[in-house]
Amino acid sequence: MMDMREDIATAATPAIWELRLYVAGQTTRSAAALANLQRYCEQYLPNRYTLEVIDLLKHPQLAEGDQILAIPTLVRKVPEPMRKIIGDLSNEEKVLVGLDIRPRGTY
Repeated sequence: MMDMREDIATAATPAIWELRLYVAGQTTRSAAALANLQRYCEQYLPNRYTLEVIDLLKHPQLAEGDQILAIPTLVRKVPEPMRKIIGDLSNEEKVLVGLDIRPRGTY
């Protein structure tokens, strides 16, 4: 028999998470943010996320749409509400809480 909490969590969780990472060129912080984010996504959202990396040096006009004031910045577009995390994403707990990702078995 399936645990009721698992049913609720599954129903509320979208099939695909849409994430955007805003960076400025190939800096150390940008590379660290991307590597950290990819690691978290593969661990907690395997095959359930899309990740768009936007280089603001190449496309500065795209910063306005998500109101980007600092970089690197991670934006969770889906599930709503939108959430933002600024920095190199090295603090796993902060990123998971900020994105509202709960590891399996923790409710």
